[in-house]
Amino acid sequence: MLRRTKIVATLGPACSDPKILDQMIEGGVDVVRLNFSHGTPEEHQQRCELVRSLAKTRGRAVGVLVDLQGPKIRIGKFKDGKITLNPGDQFILDATCELGDQTRVGLDYKELINDVARGATLLLDDGRIEMWVEEVHDHEVFCKVVQGGVLSNNKGINRKGGGLSAAALTEKDKEDIKTAAMIKADYLAISFPRSAADVELARGLLHAAGGKAWIVAKIERAEAIEALEEIVNASDAIMVARGDLGVEVGDAAVPALQKRMIRIAREQNKVVITATQMMESMISSPIPTRAEVSDVANAVLDGTDAVMLSAETAAGLYPVEAISAMNRVCLEAEKELEATFGNRMLDQGFLRVDEAIAMSAAFTAMHLNIKAIAAMTQSGSTALWMSRISTHVPIYALTPETETRRKVTLFRGVYPVNFRPSTNERDQLLSEAEDELRRRGAVRNGDLILLTIGEPIGKPGGTNTMKIVRVGEHKKA
Repeated sequence: MLRRTKIVATLGPACSDPKILDQMIEGGVDVVRLNFSHGTPEEHQQRCELVRSLAKTRGRAVGVLVDLQGPKIRIGKFKDGKITLNPGDQFILDATCELGDQTRVGLDYKELINDVARGATLLLDDGRIEMWVEEVHDHEVFCKVVQGGVLSNNKGINRKGGGLSAAALTEKDKEDIKTAAMIKADYLAISFPRSAADVELARGLLHAAGGKAWIVAKIERAEAIEALEEIVNASDAIMVARGDLGVEVGDAAVPALQKRMIRIAREQNKVVITATQMMESMISSPIPTRAEVSDVANAVLDGTDAVMLSAETAAGLYPVEAISAMNRVCLEAEKELEATFGNRMLDQGFLRVDEAIAMSAAFTAMHLNIKAIAAMTQSGSTALWMSRISTHVPIYALTPETETRRKVTLFRGVYPVNFRPSTNERDQLLSEAEDELRRRGAVRNGDLILLTIGEPIGKPGGTNTMKIVRVGEHKKA
């Protein structure tokens, strides 16, 4: 059984050994994430080259996602590394403080003093510490501790309900976009976007640097929820980034928002990744908890394109086992999925011929016992549109374009195939596509397959033909 849901794995010290990384690729990693919050451009380039080399050796396409750091909304450092706060304590966030103590700490994000006023609630260290703002004066934010605990160096700050004004793209991010273009990243994730304008700015900077990556908007601010439709529309993909989002909007709101985001992304023909703490316990345990298994399974049932591992593979003790666990949970959950073609799809009109062909192919495959769809594509768009429909029919994206094969690694139910036909003559080309599927064991004689192609052949965005054939019949002729 082919796994339809894709797996994104974050690279880090735990998988720096090429043998471990190779085992992860063998275990089913579809896309690797390079977290630009850590490491140098040279280290990221080396990891990217290693991944592509290992994938090529295995005859696979593996996508590369560059994840920008975004604004560092963090406290500074303490003289002794950490302190313990108790409810009722008075504490000061001081923009001029060099080294903190029991009474105050500095700010990496100096603009905080302009973003808050009396009555604001600040959440530190992913919400573990809660403070109520009593007064803001000059360079100091005077707070009262509501929920205490241990507070250590450089922990993050969120404002409950959102409202921090930090720009989505820092100067570091702008330089990192150039690195992403240089290594030919397939996806570029933008941290903390608040509007479509943030997405378009990143896209413009990427294109100016010569990059062709698809833009992923990480939904992790309260403001992003308010502008969700416009952000999804401006992006190529979104990430349900449940960590910071849960801190800003409250943990109880996240599950329903996750379902809403996945639904909207699929309706707009965009890709969606579900992330954060999916198998967090596997940082130190060889097996996930039952709750984590249910979490991953529910994301699959919601219709996510991909599920993501972060510290589990970047810094955990069991990166290969985490991939294996994610793989088996996805496969098991997918057995319960029903093939559906929603009313929205039936009622909508199409502005493009290739989109109409893609929808027609998916609809036909659901009702005619089609064993496989072969989408001959230059850009991957036809395969993406097909993948928005919940069918059980595998979609093979046959393309000679290396970049396209890497992009479709993130599309649910789509499998990249390096297809370099010997001719541009349509019938012969379709015959070669059929032979390729049979060679891969995807179909056998007597099976029905559906092929899509654009004419004139080789022109991007020109899919205008759908053909249904029975495997083996052209050989008899």
